[in-house]
Amino acid sequence: MRTILVTGPTGYIGGRLILRLLDRGYDVRCLARHPERLEDRAWASRVRIFRGDVYRNKGLKEALAGADAAYYLVHSMADVPGYEKMEEVSAVNFAGAAAAAGCGRIVYLGGLGGEGPELSRHLSSRHRVGERLRSSGVPVTEFRAAIIVGSGSVSFEMIRYLVERLPVIPSTCFLGARCQPIAVRDALNYLVSCLSKPETAGRVIEIGGATEHTYEELLRIYAGIRGLKRRFIDLKGWSTGLCSAMVGLITPVPRVLARPLIESLACDVTCVRDDAARLFPEIKPLDYSTAVKYALVRLSENAVETSWTSAFTPSYAKPYAFEDSEGLIRHAHVIRVEAPPAAVYRVFSGIGGARGWFYGDWLWALKALQDRLVGGIGMRRGRRDPDRIRQGEALDCWRIERVIPDSMLLLRAEMRLPGKGWLQFEAVPSGEGSEFRLTAYFEPHGLFGNLYWYALYPAHVWMFRGLALEIRRRAVAARARVTVPEKSV
Repeated sequence: MRTILVTGPTGYIGGRLILRLLDRGYDVRCLARHPERLEDRAWASRVRIFRGDVYRNKGLKEALAGADAAYYLVHSMADVPGYEKMEEVSAVNFAGAAAAAGCGRIVYLGGLGGEGPELSRHLSSRHRVGERLRSSGVPVTEFRAAIIVGSGSVSFEMIRYLVERLPVIPSTCFLGARCQPIAVRDALNYLVSCLSKPETAGRVIEIGGATEHTYEELLRIYAGIRGLKRRFIDLKGWSTGLCSAMVGLITPVPRVLARPLIESLACDVTCVRDDAARLFPEIKPLDYSTAVKYALVRLSENAVETSWTSAFTPSYAKPYAFEDSEGLIRHAHVIRVEAPPAAVYRVFSGIGGARGWFYGDWLWALKALQDRLVGGIGMRRGRRDPDRIRQGEALDCWRIERVIPDSMLLLRAEMRLPGKGWLQFEAVPSGEGSEFRLTAYFEPHGLFGNLYWYALYPAHVWMFRGLALEIRRRAVAARARVTVPEKSV
């Protein structure tokens, strides 16, 4: 097997797997919804990148043509309506296309856990994806893993932030189950090595680290490695919703991702079969403590190869994202617009000045008043020209930091804030229309900066969502005014 297709290249595992396949001499190609997000990767010039979408069954035929094996690393981590059906449809589409292309093997990374009604929706969906992939007749190697420990992994980040930020940690009923975490380097070794082992085809292989622990032990071990004294209090009555809300508040992992992960904590996820040791005797998995130490070294060296935050959830699955990672808060709204990017750009590049801010002007005015009361500039500066903008110019209480014509506008806040703030408008092609992303970034200064942002969080959600919808409405209306005369002719 020489030609390998990797799906999910912007994800945590996919982004790391590609470089290791290249180092082994494989001819690698990628399937991505947004190939432009891979342009800055160190390996981008060494792979063929295909634009496609497994859920919408687009680009699969071209990407799989001539592929000897394909990695299926497409997961819906978010707890959004219909995510189980979305995963199932995506797997069926991919398996059918792989069979039609004559692909020799599918390699899939799923989740540990025994079969049965006690299995969480999240893990049940992972198992069902494996079944759908096998239904096409293409040999499938399905690896099943529990927590993957590595710098930037979503599970590790939850553990890290909970222990780092909470001097007293609630010991809920979800922390008593047992798991067998695996270091990311070991998981990648299994994924790559199976290509040269024909006997791994058609198997479900459970992989885990050298040690088993309860989830509470994982937190205690991390605290010990970091030299942190942490107390645990018994709060067994906490519900899944309450626990996920706490995780969403304390850690960078939003509640929509935390909930399915916490639901899965109720299940024991340990290896009950020894297939991995027999099939891969050369791989000696690390214990959890060593895996944590390696991850912390990577973080201290600022050498995080990939992160869970780099994975992009499509707009049809999740139109909203909130992240708090490494000191930078990101708050994004994503919507589809039935107009080309240039039309959307013409709308948002005309914001401010005499036109106002399109939505919630009274709230912008209130913020401007508050800024003036503390000695700031408020909204008094306006803009130089109502239709044209230049990089470096002032725009009301913002500074235009970057402009990409017909695509993107980045504004830097010059208000008096307990931190640094940016607002980014971006429109990218998507089918016959475009995808519009409105993203607010905030770098808080100290505790007051964090309190400031979270105190205004409800207002931000309402205001930015309304602004995104209003920009879409104006772009679609402007396009309609242009096209109606053409139809009448």
